[in-house]
Amino acid sequence: MSYNFLDKIDSPADLRHLPQDKLIEVSEELRHFIIDVLSNNPGHFAASLGVVELTVALHYVYNTPYDRIVWDVGHQAYGHKILTGRRDTFHTNRKFGGLSGFPNPKESEYDAFVAGHASTSISAALGMAVASSLKNEHDKHVVAIIGDGSMTGGMAYEGLNNASINPNKLLIILNDNQMAIDNNVGGLSEYLVNLTTSHAYNRLRYDIYRTLRKFKLINDDRKDSIIRFNNSLKSLLTGQHNIFEGLNIRYFGPVDGHDVNQMIKVLNDIKDLNGPKILHVITKKGKGFEPAEKSATVWHAPGLFNKETGERYVKSELNEPPLYQDVFGYTLVELAEKNDKIVGVTPAMPSGCSMTHMMRKMPTRSFDVGIAEAHAVTFSAGMAKEGLMPFCNVYSSFMQRAYDQIIHDVALQNIDMVMCLDRSGLVGEDGATHHGVFDIPYLRCVPNITIASPMNEHALRNLMFTGQQPKMGPFVIRYPRGKGVCIDWENEMEVMPVGKGRCLTEGSTVAILSIGHIGNDVAKAIDKTKSDGFKFAHYDMIFVKPIDEELLHIVAKKFDKIVTVESGVLKGGFGSAVLEFLSDNNYNIPVKRIGLADNFVEHGSVPELNKFCHIDVDSILDQIITFAKKK
Repeated sequence: MSYNFLDKIDSPADLRHLPQDKLIEVSEELRHFIIDVLSNNPGHFAASLGVVELTVALHYVYNTPYDRIVWDVGHQAYGHKILTGRRDTFHTNRKFGGLSGFPNPKESEYDAFVAGHASTSISAALGMAVASSLKNEHDKHVVAIIGDGSMTGGMAYEGLNNASINPNKLLIILNDNQMAIDNNVGGLSEYLVNLTTSHAYNRLRYDIYRTLRKFKLINDDRKDSIIRFNNSLKSLLTGQHNIFEGLNIRYFGPVDGHDVNQMIKVLNDIKDLNGPKILHVITKKGKGFEPAEKSATVWHAPGLFNKETGERYVKSELNEPPLYQDVFGYTLVELAEKNDKIVGVTPAMPSGCSMTHMMRKMPTRSFDVGIAEAHAVTFSAGMAKEGLMPFCNVYSSFMQRAYDQIIHDVALQNIDMVMCLDRSGLVGEDGATHHGVFDIPYLRCVPNITIASPMNEHALRNLMFTGQQPKMGPFVIRYPRGKGVCIDWENEMEVMPVGKGRCLTEGSTVAILSIGHIGNDVAKAIDKTKSDGFKFAHYDMIFVKPIDEELLHIVAKKFDKIVTVESGVLKGGFGSAVLEFLSDNNYNIPVKRIGLADNFVEHGSVPELNKFCHIDVDSILDQIITFAKKK
């Protein structure tokens, strides 16, 4: 498709050269461009459609990239990427070797900060604003854009609290597309928005403050009292009050986030005001594409779809193995029906982890706590202390945000609870911010924790059944994104002996030890070697901690060489655990570790990334044969 304006915008400078009365058309073109490209190149859809006008207004008002725009999470930053010189390459978004699905400073100077995890924008932007002040860059503006969902994260409030006491000119834009923070009271509210954002009003406020200070009727300490009085008066007049004004952060809004001209007026009016500011913007996820407006959750990342009809192209899953997440979801319900102590907890990922199944059947025993991973873990620990059995499901990369809680609130007290780490290993197109490749190293060093990883759906169900047994302590189960290997996955569950692995294939000379789903690829690689006369032994260790020392003694005494295979980082991982055992027990055996090198891995499909990281079937095959032949 060709576009009258968008085709000529290669940078925000080009946008700023346009007359303001053309920006409605620019916004419509930008929205249609996103719909057109994403219908054939899947990505995060509804969020970016909801902030089109806001994005246009921001780049029209602010002198980017000198002025900093900091996005939270980054799901909504597609329009930003398109307007900042990446229009012609946007079709490579989330593809291997192409654009990242999130803002990335390595990709563009317009991307001020990495944005893959939620609730970080205020803290990062505040740091930039304070740095600008210390560097005497008083003409530089810093804007943080954070959604109402991300405001459930505790870090956002830590940033707000600090912003209220540090001198800065930070503007925080609250992109509100779901929950009401303030009631919109019609005409009076709109009047006060126009009044409090006008140059005349704010100049009058400043002149009064300067006069009072000149006559020593006010100082910096009393200034806060005046601000609190002003906020109280505003609350009395409007019937509104919010946490921002309670923190002495000036609040403006709510304003219509889909009125680009109004947005430009408000941003121009408040951009040069001193002190931290909140601009409350009301938007609609999926704006301009009716199916997405009606079902924003489904259209968060819908995959391929027909842009004319709104039909999503969903592959048939008949006679195919289920997703690990669905096995978790259905199994959790099955266990909870038999054990009334079981409760489910997830931080804003009920659909992604399939806890929706339990939420439908047992709503009073299922908890979505919002984007609050640390709270999810400690909340679960609190319920466990009172005799319940929580299954706390957090994506592996997001559990990094709750590390202290795992140590201090769970492991230290040896709490009986199950932590399911969905999306462990390489996750695909979301890239470096989302790969769950660090969980084994960061958990293996913590006392009292059991860490297990199932090779298939039957093992996942058995581990879930085992984890809810009494006196198991903190029980971690890590499993990947995507499908398992068993079409007939509903086995009769049984308790697994903790810390025990199993032999899958007998062999001689070389033993291959694997952990988790990647063991299926190891089995395929070994199968390919049989015609060449190799006889590799294969062991599925199941548990990283406690590791099966009895089995490792057998392996160390029988084999001349050992290979370890894992879907995580090598440093401190499963292979390191094997090396530690061998060293501690004075075994001098050559070991080849297969896993991820000491680098962050970019985005792409999982098969592409497995090949890139040399952990696909063919790469495993090449490495084990080369190692076996090595003298």
